Amino acid sequence: MKVTLKCISIFLTGLAISITTHAQNEKMMPIGDTIHIKNIVVYGKPIDHQKRCVHWHSSLDIIAIKFKCCGKYYPCYSCHQETANHPAVVWPVSEFNEKAILCGVCGHEMTITEYKQCRNTCPKCASPFNPGCANHYYLYFETENAGR
Repeated sequence: MKVTLKCISIFLTGLAISITTHAQNEKMMPIGDTIHIKNIVVYGKPIDHQKRCVHWHSSLDIIAIKFKCCGKYYPCYSCHQETANHPAVVWPVSEFNEKAILCGVCGHEMTITEYKQCRNTCPKCASPFNPGCANHYYLYFETENAGR
């Protein structure tokens, strides 16, 4: 299957943001079962080396999350659900000081607290993260509305 990517660069007050668009009916294909970011293995269904996956692949979808249940990084909940042989376990608030978020651009590992306070930007390389990920925190982290 042929995958066509169109890249558009936008410059906003000196910050370059690259937006990748995909033609409608094209299916994203994984590049393998794992990728390496620095010395860290990311499992699941990645489609590029910045951690985007078949489920989430905008220019901002560049983090991987270490799952509490297995200690392995995955691009998203669906990647874990489809490739791990066990159910996901959310991180309890008492362990938010654990490094569990990986920037797919620079490989910086963040604690959950650091990630939730970073204003959707990597504190090391300043790459922007998808603010929509906050809508799915309950899948990864203990929250007040964990029973959604």
